[in-house]
Amino acid sequence: MGLVPAAGLGTRVASLPCSKEIFPVALSGRSGDAGLGVRVACDDVLEAMRLAGADRVYVILRDGKWDIPAYLGDGRERGVHLAYLMMGAPWGVPFTLDQAYPFVQGRRVVCGFPDILLRPRDVFTPLLDSLEASGSDAALALFPAGDPRLVDQVYVDGEGRVRRLQVKPGPERLSHTWGAVAWGPAFTELLHRFARETASWESEAPAGPEERHLGDVIRAAVDAGLRVQGVSFPDGGYVDVGVPENLLDTFEIGDSG
Repeated sequence: MGLVPAAGLGTRVASLPCSKEIFPVALSGRSGDAGLGVRVACDDVLEAMRLAGADRVYVILRDGKWDIPAYLGDGRERGVHLAYLMMGAPWGVPFTLDQAYPFVQGRRVVCGFPDILLRPRDVFTPLLDSLEASGSDAALALFPAGDPRLVDQVYVDGEGRVRRLQVKPGPERLSHTWGAVAWGPAFTELLHRFARETASWESEAPAGPEERHLGDVIRAAVDAGLRVQGVSFPDGGYVDVGVPENLLDTFEIGDSG
C-alpha cells in the first residue's frame, strides 16, 4: 500500500495558484505524461510507488484541496490505483496518516511526501528489499543532510541501523537526513498508538496537541526497540517544493530525468 499525506496548508508557498502537490515542476519531454507532458510535484512519489509495486495508494486530503483529486483522478494515467481519504485531527502528518489505519493494517506500506522530489526515481524498491533482508520494522531512505533547521537528522550505526533521529530543528548536525520510508505492520500499530495516545494526552489543551511530525513517530519507534534500518543513497537527492527558494531548483531536477 502507498500512503501520501496531502493535507498540509502550504503556508510557506501560499501564493501558488493551486495546491503545491500538483504544482508543475518540469516539462517531461514526453507526450502523454498526465496528458500534457508536464510533471507535477507529486508525480515523483507516485511513480516511485508504482515502480515498487504498490497496488493501491491512499492520498489523505483536507477540506478544500479538491483540485488534487480533480487533477489526478483515479490514477490510471500514472499507472497506480488512487483512493482518497479525508484528514481527521489537524495536528500533523502522524494524525493524517492514521486516517488510513483501517485500510493498511497488516500490510507493508510505502510512504512519501507529495511535495518532495526524490532521486533515484525507484527509491522505494531498495527500502522494501531492506525490510525483507534485515527483518526490520521500517526502512528509511537516507540522503546527505542539509540545513539542520530544515530537515530531520539521522544517526546510523556501522550496520546501517538507525540509532537516533533528531527532529528539526536540533542542536546537532548529523550526516544523514531521510526522505521516504517503508514499514511493516508493527510500525503501523505504533503509529496508530502514537496518534491515539497523543490526542488523548493533549487534546484538553486550549489549542489541542502541538504539531507532530512523522520523524517524531520514527524516533518513538527507535526508542521502543523497533528495528529501523537506513538505506543510504549517497548519489541521490531531494528537493522540498514546499520551501519557496527551492522552486528555482525544480525544473533542473525535473529535466535531469
